[in-house]
Amino acid sequence: MLIRENLEVLKNCIENILNMKIYYVYILKCSDKTYYTGVTSNLEIRIFEHQHGKHVESYTYKRRPLELVFYCEFTEVGLAIETEKQIKKWSKAKKKALINDDYEKLPNLAKKKFK
Repeated sequence: MLIRENLEVLKNCIENILNMKIYYVYILKCSDKTYYTGVTSNLEIRIFEHQHGKHVESYTYKRRPLELVFYCEFTEVGLAIETEKQIKKWSKAKKKALINDDYEKLPNLAKKKFK
């Protein structure tokens, strides 16, 4: 009986993992050397839309071609959106550090410089 219950729990865990939705926060490098940060549940389709100018009014439309330079995965949409908003506020230098995996530079780049 205990083995059957454990197998049922394991089956439920596997089903939950397989049904888990993934969200992506991504950074594109634009042709004018600026960065665009976004969030999506389908990275491949969203990059295609950016590259092909699906949204004429978007930031990236007139800045094509674009290059995907960074992305990270989330299982909670709220955390993905929060992270996207945070990164959008960052300086170009801080975004470059993230893109280049220079994580040790991030705390110093977060400090304000007072004149």
